Amino acid sequence: MEPGVEELMPRLLPVDDCDLAEDFDPTVPPRTPQEYLKRVQIEAARCPDVVVAQIDPKKLRKKQTVNISISGCQPAPEGYSPTLKWQQQQVANFSVVRQSLNKHRNHWRSQHLDSNVTMPKSEDEEGWKKFCLGERVYSEIDALSDSENLGIDYIKATVTCVLEYLISWFGEKKFTPELGRWLYALLACLEKPLLPEAHSLIRQLARRCSEVRVLEENKNEEQISALNLIICLVSRYFDQRDLADEPS
Repeated sequence: MEPGVEELMPRLLPVDDCDLAEDFDPTVPPRTPQEYLKRVQIEAARCPDVVVAQIDPKKLRKKQTVNISISGCQPAPEGYSPTLKWQQQQVANFSVVRQSLNKHRNHWRSQHLDSNVTMPKSEDEEGWKKFCLGERVYSEIDALSDSENLGIDYIKATVTCVLEYLISWFGEKKFTPELGRWLYALLACLEKPLLPEAHSLIRQLARRCSEVRVLEENKNEEQISALNLIICLVSRYFDQRDLADEPS
């Protein structure tokens, strides 16, 4: 280590050179405190002054921008705020679904997928959007060519990863029944206590649902009910009470 660098990193416990036996071998475990200190000195001297991390850019996500909002959900349109009884019933139903899912989780882990089912790789964001939403919704076209082959390889992906992909999609696209079903299923698979990433994602999801709900022009009751359901589960089942709808 160069003297200039050593000045920036002063020794907290200065140690003088130790008198060691002639047969001292720094490659074997130390036998005395003096041998231990000498080994530390040798290893510190071998450390480079500057270390540069080797980062594989392929492993970095395309989107690195993180938008953080501390605001709550927007209130439901007048006349569409769910009652407290309705919210409590949805939480109870959701709890039953999760219990059933946990009961059968180990069984399904040992089962193989049908040969005609292929799943995306965990890092294949676009592949997961197609898999969950369907080619028609993904491409926003009316039909899918029968000859098209998506060529998606099977590999297990985490719930949080897929949830992030779909929330990213939802941030730019409209709400659809296909999206709603997958969001409900993924929320049912989230394990408590939530990981920090999952915690941030579901709050982002609830806020997005409240935004779409306000902008719903035709006030489609079925769609608003679906959006209310997601907000209800995030706020009341996953204990994000500051996002909860005030009972009508």
